[in-house]
Amino acid sequence: MDIVGKDAEAFISWHGLIAALEAGHRLPRAEIADLLLYRKQDTLLDRAAWIDGLGSLVKVGTICPGNASLGKPAVNGIVNLFDDVTGELTALLDFHLVTKWKTAGDSLLAASKLARKDSRSILLVGAGVVAKSMVDAYSALFPEAKFSIWNRSPAGAEAMAAADARVTAVTDLAAAVRGADVICCATMSREPLLKGAWLQPGQHIDLIGAYTPAMREADDEVMRRASVFVDARATTVHHIGEIMEPIAHGVITEADIKADFYDMAQGMYRRSSDDEITVAKNGGGAHLDLMTSAYILEMWRTR
Repeated sequence: MDIVGKDAEAFISWHGLIAALEAGHRLPRAEIADLLLYRKQDTLLDRAAWIDGLGSLVKVGTICPGNASLGKPAVNGIVNLFDDVTGELTALLDFHLVTKWKTAGDSLLAASKLARKDSRSILLVGAGVVAKSMVDAYSALFPEAKFSIWNRSPAGAEAMAAADARVTAVTDLAAAVRGADVICCATMSREPLLKGAWLQPGQHIDLIGAYTPAMREADDEVMRRASVFVDARATTVHHIGEIMEPIAHGVITEADIKADFYDMAQGMYRRSSDDEITVAKNGGGAHLDLMTSAYILEMWRTR
């Protein structure tokens, strides 16, 4: 059994990961299941996936926001990877390593299909851990990109900009949205921050942060104006407020979702024109953790 920690990061790449994710979606459709338990503001998250021909995975994590006041990480966990044929435990992988690369890789794969190839201006909404990894991820796809960062607390945006010369802090969200080619929302917001009235033709929006029925980052007008794509219908349509609420409000229907990653092979997950506004909702199911973990393990073993 392999124990794979953060040292594995030296042997993996964003282009390698998105190729692995695309290949994983050519395999039989994943069986997935989630278990979430709640204690006030704390969450126990248990995600499982099985892909015939690749293996199975159980990813267990706790989310305790109060840990920040204790100087401890809010998220802790472990990823268990099992052999496809025998069911034996083949690897334990670092939870944060897998989550970082899966989350960013999910949105990067979407952007590789949906964002205009000439995209140069990228706006990050939220200055947390995910936003930091998205700078590196997007830079692999758009090496000439310039980044701006908006955060509810300006100090967070300024700190991120001070630590990375590629990033500039901004305070006017509406103006920043209007000037961006790609808009990436990675917040824990329960109320929409991104307004559809601000959008311009040809933009691509990555919605990463919302993962429960009560969370949203974009308003109904965003969803009405855009062509909506998801990473997996099974983990988004009936599970995340970003999709559930616009459907409940009659703004879109389930049939309006253009494609998910399993439609890539048929050429359906793509931008139709330079003026089209595209939205990709990142639901981050366990099948993506499995594809990411299998890729990381392969690169670790062949290092």
